[in-house]
Order: sequence, then structure tokens, then C-alpha cells
Amino acid sequence: MASLGSEAEREPLLGPGSPGSREWDTVETQEHYKSRWRSVRILYLTMFLSSVGFSIVIMSIWPYLQKIDQTADASFLGWVIASFSLGQMVASPLFGLWSNYRPRKEPLIVSIFISVVANCLYAYVHVPAAHNKYYMLIARGLVGFGAGNVAVVRSYIAGATSLQERTSAMANTSTCQALGFILGPVFQTCFALIGEKGVTWDTIKLQINMYTAPVLLGAFLGIVNIILILFILREHRVDDSGRQCKSVNFQEENTDEVHIPEGSIDQVAVVTTNILFFVVLFIFALFETIDERAILLGGLVVVWVGFFILLPWGNQFPKVQWEDLHNSSIPNTTLGEIIIDLWNSPREDHSEQPTGCPIEQAWCLYTPVIHLAQFLTAAVLVGIGYPACNVMSYTLYSKVLGPKPQGMYMGWLSASGSAARILGPVFISHVYTYLGPRWAFSLVCGIVVLTISLMGAVYRRLIAFSVRCGRIQE
Repeated sequence: MASLGSEAEREPLLGPGSPGSREWDTVETQEHYKSRWRSVRILYLTMFLSSVGFSIVIMSIWPYLQKIDQTADASFLGWVIASFSLGQMVASPLFGLWSNYRPRKEPLIVSIFISVVANCLYAYVHVPAAHNKYYMLIARGLVGFGAGNVAVVRSYIAGATSLQERTSAMANTSTCQALGFILGPVFQTCFALIGEKGVTWDTIKLQINMYTAPVLLGAFLGIVNIILILFILREHRVDDSGRQCKSVNFQEENTDEVHIPEGSIDQVAVVTTNILFFVVLFIFALFETIDERAILLGGLVVVWVGFFILLPWGNQFPKVQWEDLHNSSIPNTTLGEIIIDLWNSPREDHSEQPTGCPIEQAWCLYTPVIHLAQFLTAAVLVGIGYPACNVMSYTLYSKVLGPKPQGMYMGWLSASGSAARILGPVFISHVYTYLGPRWAFSLVCGIVVLTISLMGAVYRRLIAFSVRCGRIQE
């Protein structure tokens, strides 16, 4: 049987590897192949919208919180921001376990519905007469709880792709997740044109303004996502070689029931999408020829070099703030306070703001400055190493787990990532505040070295389940 797709169809975003090629042991029908990849791409969208749900309001939370509840302070803002990751950390294992025993549509639809309701609650937190800040806290926590479906998404993609396809599929999943984090604030900025007053719908007490419009858009996109999952997503499962197999948590659907429209791939759309993802695809260009373990190890080394370069060097010391001129920066800086400063900065007269290292931080007197060239070089290196490590971690994890249902395992992995997003900023901000950048970045370098050592110790065990069992040669 000839290959069903053109070379463009084998690009990562279009489903690498086509049925009928030499790598496939059995023939997969064209209908099944297209249905399988259509379902995977629906989950790419789900991952993107999940990330947008976090970032689309991140810069407007503080002014909205101040507007609805004057008793809210910067510390409470930190809890509101952290509640998303807390909710996701709790929900990921639960949804993952659910997907192991039931059709994946169920936890996906329920989780997205929770996010829709939570976004609507966020739009109404101004209505109660008191305790408005707690309603916002609950709303953001529920949005995070709904975002726990990332475990189901990655579990589905791991089970619906062969070993040959999985690395690219996981890379695309992480790309969509990263794009959601990046584009969320861009969407929010567009809604700033509406203004703080906006429009009020008195009948249902709904205010549509620069604070609520983003979450209402998120709720609408969530409903669209649910519809797409209901009518397009199909349960597919293949083994590591790409052969169709029956899953333990659903009855195989008859692919004849799926209507597959005829037509060729839109080459203009293909080129446009490849340009959009050029940077990420360039990083993963060697995936098919290089062992995932080597890429993960190389990514960790690149990250270590980036943080090592970021260490303070030389004998040039920073300018010190000897007088407090009502500087908005305080020694124990939190994520909430950083966002407050970013929001208020356009309104402040920067000519009156002191510059330099606060005298309250004793390390300012003996720690050399970090030059701009250092920072930019480190940012580039970490920016290259992080996506490689992120994607390879998920890819290796899914391959090590093998053909068994991965929902619960993916849930724990997502929960560990949420815990890292909660603890990481707290750890680094406190170390930086009290000990300075030399200690902060040195500890990060030490953690990366320990991680590289751990990986070296288990390097030979990080192989696919089918390879370990002798079913497929490495």
C-alpha cells in the first residue's frame, strides 16, 4: 500500500509517519489514520486553551482584586495566583485515574466544564456584598482544577501514537502549552481597549469590561472546545509499532461511523504553520536521529551553562540605594508585589524613583553586578535548554510506561510540575532576597548537577517499554 500522505503530512504538526510506510507492521486504514490525528489535534487545542486560562488574566488580577475588595493585599494576591497551580496539582491525578477506566471524553468534558463555570464565577466576583476576594480565590482555584486535564491530554496522545510519532506529538503538545502562556497576556491587552467601566448588562448583573471580558472569552472557547470533543474526538489506541489495539477503558468505535471529508492538505496552511513554529521545530529538528536521552541530557547541560554564566563575576559592584525615596521595591519581594509594580509603573513618575541595589539587602555591598550581556546570553541558553528538557521528560516518561493506561501516571507527573511552579518562585525569591544572586543561581546550578548525576545513574534504564521487553529493537 502506498503512503497516504505527502511529505508535508509527516511534519510534526501534521502527524509524523504515515500508514503503509516500512516502519508499520500492519496496514492502518486512511479513515482511521485521519481520525486518529484529528483527535490528537483537538487535544493540542485543549492544551493551548488550558494554558491561556492561566495567563489571560495574570496581569489584570491585581487591579481587579483592588476594585472588588479593598481589604485585599499583596500577600493575598500571591494566594490567588498560586491557587491555579494548587487546583491543577490536586486535579491532575484524579482526572488521570478517571481516564484509565472510562472513555477519555468524560474527564475532558467535565474538566473543561469546570473551567467554564469558574470563568463565569470570576466575572461575577464583584456582585457579593462582602468577601469578594475569596470568591476570586475560589474561581482561580477552580480554573486550575479544570486545567488538570493536561494529564488526560498527554495520556491520550501517548496511547494514540507509535514510538516513531510520539516525540513529535509530545513536542507539539508542549509547544501549544507554551503558546498559551505567551499569547494569554496578549489577548488580555487587547481587551484593555474596553476600559474599566465597559458595559453593564443589568438584567443578569454582568459587567463586561477589561477585567471580565478575557474570562468570558475563555468560557466561550471552553464551550467550543467541549463541542469539538463531543463530535470530533474519537477513542484511538495503538501499540508502540503503530498497530491498532483495544484499550481497557473503552469499547473500540467503528471507524466507519466517522465521516472523513475528501480532499488534500492545504499547503498554504502547512507553510504558514511551519513558519509560526519555526523556532521550536528547529530545536527539535534532530528528534528522529538522536536518542531522547541524549537530548534531555544535552538540554540539562545547556541550562546549567546558562545559569553558570548568570553568576556574578568580576569586581564591579552595583550602585546602592543609600536613601529610601519611597521606592516601591521592598526586600521581601513576592510574585504579587512584582505584578503590582508592573501594573503601577506606567502611572508613576520614574524621575523620582531611586535606582540601584536596596541597602537593606546586605549582599549588595559585596556582590558584583550582573551585566546585560550575561543576562541575555543566559536567557538564550536557558530558553533553548528548557523546551528540550520539558518535551523529552514527557516523551521518555510515556515510552517507559508502555502500553498500559497512563492517565494516573501522567496525573502525578503534571502534579509534580504544578508543585514546582508553586515552590520554585518562593524558594528562589527568598534565597535571592536574603543571600543574593550568587547563592540563588549557584543553588540552581547545584540542583541541575544533581539532576544530571541522577540521570547518568539510570541512563540505561530510560528506554521504551517495548525495547526493554525485546519487542522492538532500540
